[in-house]
Amino acid sequence: MASKAIAIVAGVGPGTGAAVARKFTAAYPVVLLARNPANYESLVEEINKSGGKAMGISTDVSSPESLKAAFDKVKEEHEDATIAAAIFNASGRFVRKPLLDMAVEDFIAGYDVGVKGAFLFSQSTLPGLLKHAEDKEAKYPPTLIFTGATASIKANALMSGFATAKFALRALSTSIAKEFAPKGVHVAHAIIDGVIDIERTKEWLKDMPAEAKIGPEDIADAYWHLSTQSRRCFTNEIDIRPMLEKW
Repeated sequence: MASKAIAIVAGVGPGTGAAVARKFTAAYPVVLLARNPANYESLVEEINKSGGKAMGISTDVSSPESLKAAFDKVKEEHEDATIAAAIFNASGRFVRKPLLDMAVEDFIAGYDVGVKGAFLFSQSTLPGLLKHAEDKEAKYPPTLIFTGATASIKANALMSGFATAKFALRALSTSIAKEFAPKGVHVAHAIIDGVIDIERTKEWLKDMPAEAKIGPEDIADAYWHLSTQSRRCFTNEIDIRPMLEKW
């Protein structure tokens, strides 16, 4: 059966992506994209067993062919559904090296997924987002959200490649926001300024209170709020940090 509107999350892992999927599945069927099926299989099962609807697709967001194949599968499953929300949470390989020690491959490690992938994901989702913007019965405007980082606005030493990609993602988000806001699509860039509290970071800041890390569920709540804003109030950038973060 075709769904009226869906949400799509690119870059689903054990942290922010999974939390966002759980949050949005309360309102929409969700499509989860990740290169490694292990990143979404248990989550898809969890959502479907709990009364929601989810499908996962192994996708390389930096590949036009892979994204096309993924969206062909989405169309098969959901027919002519509009896209109520599209969240780009994918990130390329993280490299932290002195500039003079970096190979070209190190410098562009974050680009293919984090910038090229964001561009291709935007091209793939915007037709469905625009279609949702035309739906007079839709409760909220369609929303496209990009997950950024501290490095989106602050380039620290040893982070030239990573910061360059994050700066570029922010520029892409700004340009898309200015082009598509008049057409009814809300575009937002989120600066995640702090350590996200997931299994991989359990030992980080372990002597600090819980308020020193960002809860992935709290990021999901912020993303949901962005997706419910009216056409009279589009937040195009949001800073997210825990209470004890120094900035």
